[in-house]
Amino acid sequence: MSTFPLKPTHAPIKAYFAALAIFQKHGHTTEGNTRSAFADLIKRCCNPYGWHLVEEYQFKGTGKQPLRADGALVDDLTLVHGLWEAKDSDDDLKKEIKAKAAKGYPLTNILFQSPTHAVLYQGNRIAFDDAITTPEKLVELLETFFEHKQSHEVDWEEAVTKFAEKIPDLARGVTEILAKEYEKNATFRENFLAFATLCRQSINPDLTDDAIRKMLVQHLLTERIFRKVFNNQEFLQRNVIAAEIEKVIRSITARHFSRDEFLKPLDRFYTAIEKAAESQTGYTEKQHFLNAVYEKFFQRFDTKQADTHGIVYTPQPIVDFMVRSVEEILQQEFGKSLSDQGVHILDPFTGTGNFITRIMREIKRSALPHKYAKELHCNEIMLLPYYIASMNIEHAYMERAGEYSAFEGICLVDTFELSEFGQQSFAFSDKNTERVKIQKKAPIFVVIGNPPYNMGQVSENDQNKNRRYKHWDNRIKDTYTHASQATLRNKLSDPYVKAFRWASDRIRKGGMIAYVSNNSYIDQVAFDGMRHHLVRDFSKLYVLDLGGNVRKNPKISGTTHNVFGIQVGVTISFLVKQPDNEARGCYGFHVRALHMRAIM
Repeated sequence: MSTFPLKPTHAPIKAYFAALAIFQKHGHTTEGNTRSAFADLIKRCCNPYGWHLVEEYQFKGTGKQPLRADGALVDDLTLVHGLWEAKDSDDDLKKEIKAKAAKGYPLTNILFQSPTHAVLYQGNRIAFDDAITTPEKLVELLETFFEHKQSHEVDWEEAVTKFAEKIPDLARGVTEILAKEYEKNATFRENFLAFATLCRQSINPDLTDDAIRKMLVQHLLTERIFRKVFNNQEFLQRNVIAAEIEKVIRSITARHFSRDEFLKPLDRFYTAIEKAAESQTGYTEKQHFLNAVYEKFFQRFDTKQADTHGIVYTPQPIVDFMVRSVEEILQQEFGKSLSDQGVHILDPFTGTGNFITRIMREIKRSALPHKYAKELHCNEIMLLPYYIASMNIEHAYMERAGEYSAFEGICLVDTFELSEFGQQSFAFSDKNTERVKIQKKAPIFVVIGNPPYNMGQVSENDQNKNRRYKHWDNRIKDTYTHASQATLRNKLSDPYVKAFRWASDRIRKGGMIAYVSNNSYIDQVAFDGMRHHLVRDFSKLYVLDLGGNVRKNPKISGTTHNVFGIQVGVTISFLVKQPDNEARGCYGFHVRALHMRAIM
């Protein structure tokens, strides 16, 4: 059944022809004038498919040179579903098509359109070649364009479905193998126990054996993806954490377990990812693609852990806005820049590394080698995003600097354990330990990121509560809770509240915090003590409420009214702390409401 949304009588079709009539009346008939009307029409068709029109889309065709299309239909995985080329009414379409094909433009699903005529190629054959001067013909063309599925799309969609079905069984299968090997394989048992000790020292002293086995399973099921998407065959040797895990894996694969044989049922999925990745020619596209693959994997692999840690990567427009804003506020409030030496930057909950990679694009090229080696820091507590962040950041540097250099600023560690009175010994590898120690000594000036936020489990039977941290629970009790007049204060146990308390203490000598987080703290009664301390502890607060709280307003949808597609509201906060710690002109807690579309 077609999901195409328009009929010849619908308003967008009428608006398109009305726009063309106005252009014709005033003599504005060139491609540059008329294509905007067709672009608007394409955008109106994208929503049911979850696609976007990316104008001036750069891509790699069948030849060697980079090419540019007037538009591309792109989904959230940056997979291209169709290309669009706009022409003048006076252009010879057949001649233009021949020239484009010679340059390497793919004829898989590409629309060549002028205001009066269109030619649509699909599968290297003409699927439409006719005038589009009537609503009926125009709708026929657009529906044919949007409804076409290329072979790689069919493979991808089928593979994702199959992957969702197979991953739980495969994960259980690997887990059973690990349990059996633990009983009968002394070498594996020794390596596993050593690995478990490293995990508990480095990440969480309360980690169970089951959680540690899940780390091994994640590694087994995903390392091929990371190697292939970035064409990085040395991933296992270069990544300090992957190398440690491989020691454990090799102790069972040598005699008792064939990795390739066991993962053979996933070959089709891996192949679909790899084929789809081939269409991602630029680094940014590959980064976004890998982020989306990761999110799809993790939501299916471990639902409870995904809920606890908030496994949703930050939309790129949000990241862009926050990084640009931090640069502007640094200049305005401190006379500093992200590029300046001495401005140490930390993303304490880095996920897949989007904030650090975007900051690297903001930093001046001449300053980047020093910043990359000495003053960029980030932490991740989970294995999969740690892998992806490592690769994203290293490849982002290679894109800008023109050479590879390992990123020493990323740590596999729980940020909340890095308090002055918290965990003092770290491990996993000597390199990871050294990185943690260096970060603890660094004079962090900017904290930026997307902290985890949830209120734990829905039911007590879920057994999925947020972890408690004695030091930070006490800090919140002594500050936010102590200053509160509210009767019910359990909401202060949300991890994002700890993130604000942690960051406020971390930049004790001055600096700024930039968080995108749950927005409940800006007006709910339970957070009155938190608001009191934020106003007291910071010189200026810039708080932008993006709304989207479905629970408060059931008339809205998380899918369409929330930047993350979640149920709770979202806000972006920029908190400025001058070295003297004296508030300057901040006598109350004022929130600026900003609809998400203003920055998306």
